[in-house]
Amino acid sequence: MKNLFLFILLTSHVFWAQNDTERIHEVYFETDKYEVPPTEHNRLLLFLSEIESLDIEKISIYGFTDDRGSDSYNLELSQNRANAIKTIFSNNEFDESIITNVDGKGKILLKLIKESNVNKIRGLNRKVEIIVQPYSPPRKEKVVEKKPELKEILKGDIKAGDKFTLENILFKTGYSVLLPESKKTLEEIAKVLVERNDIYFTIQGHVCCTKYSRDAIDRKTKKRNLSVTRAKYIYDYLAKKGVDKHRMKYVGMRRKFPLGGEPKFDRRVEILVTYVGGQDN
Repeated sequence: MKNLFLFILLTSHVFWAQNDTERIHEVYFETDKYEVPPTEHNRLLLFLSEIESLDIEKISIYGFTDDRGSDSYNLELSQNRANAIKTIFSNNEFDESIITNVDGKGKILLKLIKESNVNKIRGLNRKVEIIVQPYSPPRKEKVVEKKPELKEILKGDIKAGDKFTLENILFKTGYSVLLPESKKTLEEIAKVLVERNDIYFTIQGHVCCTKYSRDAIDRKTKKRNLSVTRAKYIYDYLAKKGVDKHRMKYVGMRRKFPLGGEPKFDRRVEILVTYVGGQDN
């Protein structure tokens, strides 16, 4: 099986160049299994990193088995394999609404080719095929109405119970790491919060796209606490910039409060004001 995975790694980008728009990735499984092997899981995460910046129209996920076993068994196994891949997409903050097909196709017949290693052929048939179709050409981005900047709002009159989204503080999909363009905005907010030392607040982290309001998996730690680690990232950053830790708390909100728009805006952090010095609350 190690030789098979080595072959897969060496050919993992074959499908990438076949079409200028369509992206195809295959995930391979052990015999009679639908749990994704660690090597294949890492390859899939790499693929997700490569496609997450695309404007995707739809994703299709098709499961397959080798030629052994009954038709009914193979259909069930292939469906379970497809479902396992969809779950990984969801856990890693991919919008399930663009996954239009998750189907088990059953067995792939053994082709009669000049190959002495039949097990290798069968190993390549135990797979899930992922087809990613981006919009071509990409859609134009919607014009978002410009809102007052948070740094200016924080300088004004605020009260306990006010909640503010950290606009333009966007995270890399599946990580608690900020996108580079967000760091300048966070630095400006930190300066204001150092000056406004009368504000006490809770930092609330959110994630996108998971089922049943669950938290997403942090790809770095492999733990299902991504909303918490996003909130803590902001907490640690503000503390490093001089905001007193006694004024701050952080909490993960999982996916309890989706905004209903583009998934990237659910990968967000909000500030809930809990106390403002000198006010009767």
